[in-house]
Amino acid sequence: MSKILIIDDHDDIRENIAEILTLSNYEVQVAENGKKGLEMALLEKPDLIICDITMPELDGYSVLSRLRENEPTALTPFIFLSARAERSDLRKGMGMGADDYITKPFDDVELLNAVEARLKKYSLLRNRYLSDEKGPNELLQNLYTSGFLYFNATNHNAVSLSKKQCVYKEGKTPRYLYYLKKGKIKTFRINEDGKEYITNLYAAGDFMGYLYILEDGLYEETAEVLEDAEILEIPGDDFLSAIYNDMNVATRFIKLIAQNVQDKEKRLMQLAYGSLRKRVAKALLDISEKFNRENQPTTAIKITREDIAQYVGTATESLIRTLSDFKAEQLIEIVEGKIKILNIEKLNNLLT
Repeated sequence: MSKILIIDDHDDIRENIAEILTLSNYEVQVAENGKKGLEMALLEKPDLIICDITMPELDGYSVLSRLRENEPTALTPFIFLSARAERSDLRKGMGMGADDYITKPFDDVELLNAVEARLKKYSLLRNRYLSDEKGPNELLQNLYTSGFLYFNATNHNAVSLSKKQCVYKEGKTPRYLYYLKKGKIKTFRINEDGKEYITNLYAAGDFMGYLYILEDGLYEETAEVLEDAEILEIPGDDFLSAIYNDMNVATRFIKLIAQNVQDKEKRLMQLAYGSLRKRVAKALLDISEKFNRENQPTTAIKITREDIAQYVGTATESLIRTLSDFKAEQLIEIVEGKIKILNIEKLNNLLT
């Protein structure tokens, strides 16, 4: 049962809202002014807060500001409730990180719809996302499919690309956020010796290129199609507007990106110092996870030996020898050029 805190200095309004929410099976707490409301919010950590703006001792803007500065309540959904309907009041509240703004008088349906929508978004933001590339991608996917991250569909350009075609090139200026509807794509860099090093792999449902748009820098890698793909091109400005339109979304997303950058640095260290067996085992597990969205690790992996070698950061001949060892140890099976993991537990044990 979701817990909702109502902060309002008008007894009748406070009691009316409490009754509506209680009848809708929410756990309700109330505070008659901003100071008490702030104390209760920090102590009880409710799932959502409905707060009046004009109150004695501490107004609604001050309550919101202090909650956003506190880590445990930084993402808590916050709905302003006020008789003040001026656009300047709305802009100020939303600019401070409020999730919604309801003007008095309001009806039951309007209130309940706002509460339900904000709790749903809060649930998505509160999910435990992985620190690797999958984390930011999953957050974007959840927000996009749930309608909380809106892109103007008329600005979307759907592009069909064949194997080996380029999506974007290193050194070019980013223009789009890419959403991969189907197919597979790799990103890679060329080292000083002229050899490719695969930096990431993408499958249907993934977003690509968001980090470069956020950093407003040039691409540091090239994206190339591994398997015939269909991509939506979302203008970078649309993406930035959608992200920064909601400070809770922006905060959560940027934290995940920071974790993802750290994860990439760890992977580079593993490539530099890890044994070849460990690196190949890690690559097979990574590729299996990225390309098997049904979470069936024994499904055969369709990817060339050259691409696996570039992902590992080794010569193709060295990779083939290691794969042969894994096959002899019955860790994998190779059928018609495809690799099937037979013992995911033992592969994981190689990483320790």
